[in-house]
Amino acid sequence: MGKAFRNAANLIRIKSPADTGGDNRYPTSGHEVKPVMQLVCPAGNLPALKAAIDAGADAVYVGFRDQTNARAFPGLNFNETELRQGADYAHQRGRKLYIALNTYPDSARLAMFEAAVDRAADLGADAIIAAEMAVLDYAMRTHPQLPRHLSVQGSATTAAALRYCHERFGIARAVLPRVLSIEQVERLCASSPVPLEVFAFGSLCIMVEGRCQLSSYVTGASPNRHGVCSPAKFVRWEELPDGRRAVHLNGVLIDRFAAGEPAGYPTVCKGRFNVGDEVFHALEEPTSLNTMELLPRLMQIGVSALKIEGRQRGVAYVSSVTHAWRSAIDRYAADPEHWSVEPAWKSALSAHAEGHQTTLGPYHRAWH
Repeated sequence: MGKAFRNAANLIRIKSPADTGGDNRYPTSGHEVKPVMQLVCPAGNLPALKAAIDAGADAVYVGFRDQTNARAFPGLNFNETELRQGADYAHQRGRKLYIALNTYPDSARLAMFEAAVDRAADLGADAIIAAEMAVLDYAMRTHPQLPRHLSVQGSATTAAALRYCHERFGIARAVLPRVLSIEQVERLCASSPVPLEVFAFGSLCIMVEGRCQLSSYVTGASPNRHGVCSPAKFVRWEELPDGRRAVHLNGVLIDRFAAGEPAGYPTVCKGRFNVGDEVFHALEEPTSLNTMELLPRLMQIGVSALKIEGRQRGVAYVSSVTHAWRSAIDRYAADPEHWSVEPAWKSALSAHAEGHQTTLGPYHRAWH
């Protein structure tokens, strides 16, 4: 049922006048065509991009191999040859390619970001995802046909902020920060001049997007400008005599792991620290956002796109998580009255969650 439904949807993907970034469409019982939520998935390399498309992503977001994007890990991201191949692979299958230019340039590096906008337009990207006003302004003036999505790094949490970015920079979509309750998202959907995208699954961060200071405090390299928290050159792993492993960031001990204990990429916010007489995750436990149970409400309030976090993750993660969300969205679109979270979806997502834990995060908080 899901595959047949998806094939039918692929045949009639069209651009919406209200969102030049593109929403999906699906047929109803008559000739009416209704929008269905778009699934936007990550890719840090060409195999991951193909895996996302094959698993049912409607759009894939990627980054150049430089500091214009917020996942500038060594060995990650795309050169131009790979991006052209990726764009062709997506477009031949009726899917979209978005390019993230979502870090913050200083005045000395603005020319590099402008060149990145030019490259995105030349590659035939379906949209750029940007936060810095100067980058959005340049894209609007120089490539008005290239849709502009406001990045989560822009931290737009009010209708006034969304209106300003729409009127001033002509954004076609905005990605909401992961700090809002479901009621706040609902109010923004009702008042926003542009379609809204929200995060559905993946890593959480205790900092407001685009405003992280923890890593820059320890390393002196701002993730907001250099594109990565915990730059690899500052990370040092140490094998301990008792079989444990210790990880240091710029000489600061971040965590110790028991023999065989899974260890994620070390960041300050998710380290374990000695506070008083206790060692624990003093700032944030490793856990992943998972909004699967909120899917019906997110659809009903008018969210246009769901975003999966994880350009730094591998092919297995991208394929499994995309497949679960594709199945859930298709199942709801086909039969909303009888929809429920399938155990297989829950199991697949839990297997790829940080610390094998999931949370609804701020979506379920009682205070606004």
